[in-house]
Amino acid sequence: MKLFFTYAIFLLLVIGCKQPDKLTFEPMAVTGSNCSDCPKVVIQLPEARGNNRISIAINNALKEEVITQLTFDTEIEARNIRGAISSFTEGYKNIQKMYADESAVWEAKITAEVTFEDTRMIAIKVDSYLFTGGAHGYGSTRFLNFNKKKGNEIDDWELFNDRKDFQRYAENKFRKQENIPQDKPINSTGYMFERDTFYLPQNIGFTEEGVKLLYNQYEVASYADGPVELTLPYHEVKKYLIFP
Repeated sequence: MKLFFTYAIFLLLVIGCKQPDKLTFEPMAVTGSNCSDCPKVVIQLPEARGNNRISIAINNALKEEVITQLTFDTEIEARNIRGAISSFTEGYKNIQKMYADESAVWEAKITAEVTFEDTRMIAIKVDSYLFTGGAHGYGSTRFLNFNKKKGNEIDDWELFNDRKDFQRYAENKFRKQENIPQDKPINSTGYMFERDTFYLPQNIGFTEEGVKLLYNQYEVASYADGPVELTLPYHEVKKYLIFP
């Protein structure tokens, strides 16, 4: 029995020693007004705890992402998430006044989660869905990558030793996944890359499975095709990466 407790304490110490490398998050939920003439708004984000540079950078980036997505009424200067919801709500009410027969209620749902973290970086995925009338809503995903040591957001060009080399590698993998012959144009099977030339997406994120390249709807394919994803295992792309 004594041996068991000794082993249990050892495990707790080992786990405890690893915890300081991980940031602490608490769930934050914000919703819009619950009224008959208000849009449906749900915001669910991880809020980084602490007053250090990396926590402040993460929280500010998530706040700015929400503000960018929800700002519709330019007369309302959104400085925080509540202000962004007010802007979205006023935008909806203005449309209702202009088009009284418009019965569709606007919707906005923005959620985020940590997809990867090690001692040097942390990646957060932000999923958004907005419906502002029309035939359908629009969903999108954004990856935000952060340098934990410097406490700032990482631009995509900072992720790679040589972006061009990585792009050539990614194109080869993309063609294999999507069954596009290597000797044919990249759009030969129906894709819509500009100038018929492969390029990396605006969203490059890190997950436990590997580096994820994500093309949102309309970026390289039709709306009906949905988002296009390519996940590259770390053991294959490590030589191209500065992070992680």
